[in-house]
Amino acid sequence: MAPRFFCENCGEEVPRNADRCPRCGRFFASVRCPACGFTGVESLFKGGCPICGYSAPFSGGWKNAPVKLPALKKNGPLPLWVYIVTLFALILVCGALYLSIR
Repeated sequence: MAPRFFCENCGEEVPRNADRCPRCGRFFASVRCPACGFTGVESLFKGGCPICGYSAPFSGGWKNAPVKLPALKKNGPLPLWVYIVTLFALILVCGALYLSIR
């Protein structure tokens, strides 16, 4: 059984590669997993949702229930060198703009 796609606006079933809904005309820019809400381009969903596996084949058949997502790893603050490089780049851009105006 292949994954089925539906219009988020009107609920109409749409072909896998549709750009617009045949019923309401809504433009599709991405695909959203109904189980976990992950949004991405259609090519990411070829084997089901890349985050939770919704509609992905496995040995027992097709999954039809959402899977509990692992906790996202929180990153700490950026290293000091990132701020220094950014500030230096900002100063260079401002200097170049100032010199081009003169």
